[in-house]
Amino acid sequence: MKYGVLGDIHSNLSALRAVLERMDEAAVDTLVSVGDVVGYGAAPRECIELLRERGAIVVKGNHDAACVNELDERNFNPYARAAVAWTRTVLGSEDRRWLKSLPLVATLEHCQVAHGTLHRPELFDYILSLSDADPSLDEMTRPVCFVGHSHIPLTVMRFSDEPSRTAYTLDSEIDLAETVKALINVGSVGQPRDEIPDTAYALFDAELRRASILRIPYDIEAEIARINRAGLPQVLGERLRLGV
Repeated sequence: MKYGVLGDIHSNLSALRAVLERMDEAAVDTLVSVGDVVGYGAAPRECIELLRERGAIVVKGNHDAACVNELDERNFNPYARAAVAWTRTVLGSEDRRWLKSLPLVATLEHCQVAHGTLHRPELFDYILSLSDADPSLDEMTRPVCFVGHSHIPLTVMRFSDEPSRTAYTLDSEIDLAETVKALINVGSVGQPRDEIPDTAYALFDAELRRASILRIPYDIEAEIARINRAGLPQVLGERLRLGV
């Protein structure tokens, strides 16, 4: 079984189309998303439509929740709040129903999926350190869990020869043969924040027990133009050039 894993898309249609093309080339069996399909960018309805057409398994992110009034966005930065307010005006009734229906956690045959953490996913906390990761590793019922939220790729692992020790890697090629649990942040499709503007996504081969975090360029200028046409804050487009 080969999984294609989408990190935070954030209404970036150009990036999503580029990644889906690579997913098709890789012949993935199951497409999953760690949430935050909407927010920040200017193509929320189009991104939702593509995921629904593909039958993707999607969990709910904090921006997804905020855009359907399930989460108070007052703790968001001003640009994120502006994008939430704009997104609410363009979502159709079916888009809103779909976003509301998304679960916080998905448990599949070979992996689990959450937005920020597997442990208490409704809090939308970040995993930025080993201690942040431990409660979610303890919670895992599958050998692999995919998350996003920070927009920065990171893999945290426990190994079969020392299952109480937590380690991490920033490698893009991840050999899971010796791990008992691996929590993989796949980065972001639509708004990378590791100073690499290229879109990020992951492939996971459950039989080979290997995961890869891949980066490809996409038409950033087209997405900036879309953001500007929508009247969203210009910084939301400009940051895409910098990968921040």
